[in-house]
Amino acid sequence: MPDQSAGASIEALEEILGADGVLTDAVDTAPFLTDHRRLYHGQALAVALPRSVEQISRLLAYCNERHVGVVPQGGNTGYCGGATPDESGREIVVSLQRLNHIRSVDSLNYSLVAEAGCILADVQRAADDAERFFPLSLGSEGTCQIGGNLSTNAGGTSVLRYGMMRDLVLGLEVVLADGRILSSLSALRKDNTGYDIKSLFLGAEGTLGVITAASIKLFPKVRSSATAFAAVSDVRAAIDLLARLREASGDRVSSFELIPRIGIDLTTRHIPGVTDPLGRPYSWYVLCELTSSRAADPLDDVIEEALASALEDGLVLDAALARSERERDALWKLRETIPEAQRLDGANLKHDISIAVSALPGFVERASRWVHENVLDGRLVAYGHVGDGNLHFNLNQAPGSDRNTFLAREAPLKRAIHDLVREFGGSFSAEHGIGRLKVGELERYASPVELDLMRAVKRAFDPNGVLNPGKVLSSAALRAGLTGSAEPACAVQRSP
Repeated sequence: MPDQSAGASIEALEEILGADGVLTDAVDTAPFLTDHRRLYHGQALAVALPRSVEQISRLLAYCNERHVGVVPQGGNTGYCGGATPDESGREIVVSLQRLNHIRSVDSLNYSLVAEAGCILADVQRAADDAERFFPLSLGSEGTCQIGGNLSTNAGGTSVLRYGMMRDLVLGLEVVLADGRILSSLSALRKDNTGYDIKSLFLGAEGTLGVITAASIKLFPKVRSSATAFAAVSDVRAAIDLLARLREASGDRVSSFELIPRIGIDLTTRHIPGVTDPLGRPYSWYVLCELTSSRAADPLDDVIEEALASALEDGLVLDAALARSERERDALWKLRETIPEAQRLDGANLKHDISIAVSALPGFVERASRWVHENVLDGRLVAYGHVGDGNLHFNLNQAPGSDRNTFLAREAPLKRAIHDLVREFGGSFSAEHGIGRLKVGELERYASPVELDLMRAVKRAFDPNGVLNPGKVLSSAALRAGLTGSAEPACAVQRSP
């Protein structure tokens, strides 16, 4: 772990990066020191704004020699504090925002090389300009950066069809802790030449190296789509509908989102322009979308026939088909503004979990019952990417309850919910990563063998512990060279 007694000088940093590449004024550095959810407020010796891979290489070599912690940062849209420095004021934040070029687009190879600071929406546009399609889609796509998407193995709304960010990567360029550059931007889809080193950096949150560019997969441009909003009686009906739609469409379902009634209530109350698509209340809804690269594909007919059959069988209670782009955008606005509506409604506790799709109905039934019986000052808001098993199982402060009392219960509530997730064979972190927030959870739920291997990889790639200290793995455990699971961060609570 960094012993920063040797320190780093601002003069040396400016020599490496130029005077305009180092920020030290409090006003200039402030936006880089607080995470997106405002859970962590750090301090930094400086914020570095490199313009090239070579500058990052020199900077990391310098910091590694002096055991100075380096915190890579993309668009700063993460949910777990993975890109925020600690409170010591001795770490250096390295913003990738100036590495923002699309280096190449190969439409015949269906690939694109983008630098880490490229905004996700800009990568989507570059693919579209080449008559191709990049499928990663997130609510923060107008501000998040490709480097952050890679480092957190981002998910989003199209994982069902296209997979996580890990599945969309062909090659990487990475600067290692000692400043060496791993240049492996191959666009090959078949390359069995030893260990797949690049995969180690995907989801590592900058703890093994600083990703500076990536070669990513493109797909045929989407030329037709069909979007529908359907009411269902429960989560099991939603899962059955998903299976039916996949079969009826030839597996062209690209998104399948679960929304509870409270999600409609919150968004229509707090978000201007959001309306209830069906006009009368139901317990659960799904937002589903089919896509195709063929303009002539009759997807509206496919989804309409499938929903009509499901209505006849009692699987669907009501449904509305988007007949225009405006109606489609309205449906997606409802879904994508649920997090904002939660925030505007009051305090909330977030749980980013995943369960095998077939096990989701049983989990939601048990967990919902436990919340109803044990969290009298909270309301369940469970929604998300049910097509791939990822559920945002959140709790909102109930009207009239005390905010501080509700938030003070976070640790035992999290423990109970995550223990139940484990009982169902699921994950406590589906798409938001570990960062600083969930280090204790990883130590609790990962096996001793997994933790031992993770720590061994970290020590091999970053023996001085300078890369994003305290994120993903406990700094104390790495210093001690532990080989087993650390003590849990919280006392064990009764499972739901």
